Amino acid sequence: MHSKYHGYSFPLGDTVKREKVHFHNRYGIALCGDLYLPKDAAGRLSAVAVSGPFGAVKEQCSGLYAEELASRGFAALAFDPSFIGESGGEARNVASPDINTEDFSAAVDFLATRDFVDPEKVGILGICGFGGMALNAAAMDTRIKATVTSTMYDMTRVTARGYFDADDNADARYQMRRTLNTQRTEDYRNGTYARAGGVVDPLPEGAPFFVKDYYDYYKTERGYTERSLNSNEGWNVTSSLSFLNMPILRYTNEIRSAVLVIHGEKAHSCYFSRDAFADMVKDNPHTGNKELLIIPGAVHTDLYDRKDIIPFDKIEAFFREYLK
Repeated sequence: MHSKYHGYSFPLGDTVKREKVHFHNRYGIALCGDLYLPKDAAGRLSAVAVSGPFGAVKEQCSGLYAEELASRGFAALAFDPSFIGESGGEARNVASPDINTEDFSAAVDFLATRDFVDPEKVGILGICGFGGMALNAAAMDTRIKATVTSTMYDMTRVTARGYFDADDNADARYQMRRTLNTQRTEDYRNGTYARAGGVVDPLPEGAPFFVKDYYDYYKTERGYTERSLNSNEGWNVTSSLSFLNMPILRYTNEIRSAVLVIHGEKAHSCYFSRDAFADMVKDNPHTGNKELLIIPGAVHTDLYDRKDIIPFDKIEAFFREYLK
């Protein structure tokens, strides 16, 4: 299988230009992104850094969001997080709640220092697992003036507790740690990292709907791209180790900047956004600029690429209101 648009899962619009850019994070990891700009851009623009979903690359959803934002007059940077895609970092195909949060701030570093960007008008947008990273970054980085999350996952919660917290007990976590650390030994002995595999293919009989939902995006022409972990061999098996012990979103109720949380009503993952929003506004004196938007009837991957469902008018209005 090949990606639909020469390495990308979406077409580039006539009013937008795209260029490859490189920058680095605070750990010295070289990051790669696609910078989308309106062709008729003039003056200093508001800018948005975009990443996600978890296991996807900039040629997929994040690029689609960035392209759409650029068509509406923003400078938009879709970037590959550390260790995947065209970004650097060794070993490959691993994730980190710390480093991947830092990646958003590194993207802000880059955007805020461009001559064509107003450094006081920079926001971020995180999709799926990088929605959680974006919220974490908003709690850390006061330069971020507005944050949007779309179809958000809290990857630390689902790793440590299972879906719907069904495995939230010490024995389940202990067994996972034993399995992952046994694999660590084997990886070191072999000099290679075992891969977990991407989205299951072929679909097993009786697969739950959310697995079919992911398959329909990552394993078909709709969303497949060559660099995507979810479309191909997946993360390293041991990638989730740090997610067991390092919960993110601890201080989201101290976020003072604007946040828009978007999720599909029918998404299996909707509880992540509902709960994260409730935690964010609890005892937070800065709630007037926080909003939870539930899209009726939408499932998880509808907010990956369905432009008739993704509320881009709302996203544009939100950024225009708060990036000023």
